[in-house]
Amino acid sequence: MEAHVVGPWRAALIAVEHHWTWYRRNWRATVISNFLQPVLFLLAMGVGFGSQVRQGEATGGHPYLVYLAPALLVITAAQNAMFESTWAVFSSFKWQRTYLAMVSTPITPAQVLHGQLLWIALRLASGTAVFLAVAAALGAITSPWALLAVPFATLAGMAFSAPVVAFAATREKPDSFNAVFRFVLMPMTLFTGAFFPLDQLPGWIHPLAWLTPVWHGIELTRGATFGTLGPLPALGHVAYLSALVALGVVLGRRYFHRRLAV
Repeated sequence: MEAHVVGPWRAALIAVEHHWTWYRRNWRATVISNFLQPVLFLLAMGVGFGSQVRQGEATGGHPYLVYLAPALLVITAAQNAMFESTWAVFSSFKWQRTYLAMVSTPITPAQVLHGQLLWIALRLASGTAVFLAVAAALGAITSPWALLAVPFATLAGMAFSAPVVAFAATREKPDSFNAVFRFVLMPMTLFTGAFFPLDQLPGWIHPLAWLTPVWHGIELTRGATFGTLGPLPALGHVAYLSALVALGVVLGRRYFHRRLAV
């Protein structure tokens, strides 16, 4: 009997449907980490700590809350991507073995990967959109151009997510994910210009920050929100982030095939 072939988009949407079926039954478990925690962080840093920061050259002439909000969109996307790209992926390989069930159908390992990445992108986009709406309600968003920050933050989150998903596919134990959180995600959160201008840090840190997707995402979201983003810098940032996504997809296809092809 001839095997039924599932097209790439149809297969990805089937994988997304699986994730959505789980999520609509268990979404309450993610409300605090994905939505409430970033808002509380914005209130604590933007309103609380921000009340002690004078607006001036360091904040681009904006109140600290307004200066911080676009960067927190990117930080939120990266932090949400961390869980979705590590423990969730590892569980689908080792604990729940969801991926093994998927490849027992006409869906290929590469299509499983594409569906996983598409689902993560949808999660990041929805999370950043909700955060932007709350930030606007708090007075942290002052320009309609800030709507562009949602796709920019999502792209930055995916530039972090795709390589991490590929990395997670190589793991037999989840121990190394804590190291990714401590030595990759946390430095990207603290030292890429989100809370203060990058030029306030020692010069040797700057090239390291430039390599991170978070720095490029912050440059895009702040530039779009404040109307300071030129076309060439925007193209450069988007190209770099897209290259990281492509690298993650290429590596992910290889490692997913290695783990799932039978």
